Amino acid sequence: MDRIDLFKVFARVVESGSFTKAATTLGLPRSSISAAIQTLESRVGARLLARTTRKVAPTQDGYAFYERCLRAVADVEEIENLFRDDAVVSTGRIRIDVPGRIGRLILAPALPEFLDRFSGIDVDFGSTDRTVNLIEENIDCVLRVGPLADSGLIARHVGELRLINVASPAYLARHGAPLHPADLATHFAVNYASPSDGRIVPWEWIVDGVAKTSTLRARVTVNSAEAYIACCLAGIGLIQIPAYDVKEYLASGALIEVMPGFRAAPMPITLLYPHRQHLSHRLRVFIDWLENVLRRDALG
Repeated sequence: MDRIDLFKVFARVVESGSFTKAATTLGLPRSSISAAIQTLESRVGARLLARTTRKVAPTQDGYAFYERCLRAVADVEEIENLFRDDAVVSTGRIRIDVPGRIGRLILAPALPEFLDRFSGIDVDFGSTDRTVNLIEENIDCVLRVGPLADSGLIARHVGELRLINVASPAYLARHGAPLHPADLATHFAVNYASPSDGRIVPWEWIVDGVAKTSTLRARVTVNSAEAYIACCLAGIGLIQIPAYDVKEYLASGALIEVMPGFRAAPMPITLLYPHRQHLSHRLRVFIDWLENVLRRDALG
């Protein structure tokens, strides 16, 4: 094996935590994987992997070397593919994570289009409302909705999600429709608690460009978008939600928009990834494709 092949083998062992799994995914004998790691450790003069009966994990030197391996492999792929067609040469696996509803309603239905176009790319598709750590969990790219903390990651602003206020016909029949924020004092909301820190997200609206907030009465608090919408459909209370998230319910009449003149500020939607200068070819084409899908299906 040449040096780049050794780097690829080492990276796959780190990512899979197993010589056997790495051998299976690379289509190589396990003995070849073991020999490659021994050769690499001999060349760099350091122990890169700690081996136990159950798992293989990188040493402290191994973690540092893994990051540099990924950069070296990405650089070589970029050079090799510089003058060739994206759809022909993009190969490998990418790991992504997106919020649950975006994953189910937008990404999953559109994914066959990407897989058909880039037949050499496989996707590990995570879909969760929690905040994942790209570095610790070996994820290439995440999609975040809302304000960002200063994470040191590369941020690519995609656009903004329009938020609307909705209620079910059953709720409105029982409590009437609020017409103005002053009316909210006599209404109920479904509270949404952040999955990351448990903070209750307050009700918000914009007046003359200034954000106003209020805490509404609520008998039910949830921590997932699915439960949030389900409780609203059940008539439990009002919710504020991205418009794309409930467009089918609005079209069918299962939910009705209220107070259209008093919406919350749009929420920014951002793609995050670790290294701009070492962005792999396959990840770059995926990010470009995903941005187009989001602009078409979520931001319109």
